[in-house]
Amino acid sequence: MTEKIIEIRNATVYRGSVKVFENLSLEIIKGNNTAIIGPNGAGKTTLLKLLSRELYPTNSDSSYVRILGRERWNVWDLRSHLGIVSYDLQHQYAGHVRGIDVALSGYYSSVGTYRYQDFSPKQIQQAQQIMAKLEIASLQDKLFAAMSTGEQRRLLLVRALVNKPHTLVLDEPTASLDLKGTFTYLNIVRKLMQTGNTVILITHHLHDIPPEVTQIILIKRGQIIAQGDKQQILTDENLSELFETPIQLVAMNGYYQAIPAAS
Repeated sequence: MTEKIIEIRNATVYRGSVKVFENLSLEIIKGNNTAIIGPNGAGKTTLLKLLSRELYPTNSDSSYVRILGRERWNVWDLRSHLGIVSYDLQHQYAGHVRGIDVALSGYYSSVGTYRYQDFSPKQIQQAQQIMAKLEIASLQDKLFAAMSTGEQRRLLLVRALVNKPHTLVLDEPTASLDLKGTFTYLNIVRKLMQTGNTVILITHHLHDIPPEVTQIILIKRGQIIAQGDKQQILTDENLSELFETPIQLVAMNGYYQAIPAAS
């Protein structure tokens, strides 16, 4: 039996007085690595807040957002199933926080660590092991402000992984990274997918999509305009409609890139 990680039905969602989604429906099955693609203003940030339970749809008998079949979650329980690494989170950390403290803060879903928080030797060891796995063991005592953007991004991934979630939601995963940082980060994401994690990418960059992604969801102005198999959805026509500009899709080695279509 297939397990639905995310199931959204007829969700109408407001951010303040602005209606972002009206009757939004989508679902993602466990093991189905997915990229959610849309231009700025499409509703990607609001969707992320729905998944992190920062926002809820308006009350309706026919409307719900379920994660692993449940509409209500304690954030402490949810983090062991769903690890979220948001682009905004990177800017919330103070520069004086040490690398190991960023990693350990994942146990409490906090931004940094505090004196009242206790960490067992096992938790500290686990955080250190994941840092080593992601090849950033040397960052343990380094200040967050002194790290490169790529190092910070990998450290936030460690923060999510300490709770051993089976699913990761990555928001704009390579934003602000140079080519080396982008390739390094995507290689880590690929290894996570290959070793059993389900990954959901939220992005407007096609180069963020590793070969292991099988499902694509295109979102525009709060509406799903296409959803399905990667080869069927990633087309010149669909992307040109999504971004409202003529696009030619280039595919190589399992990756995709968009270039301006010939006039």
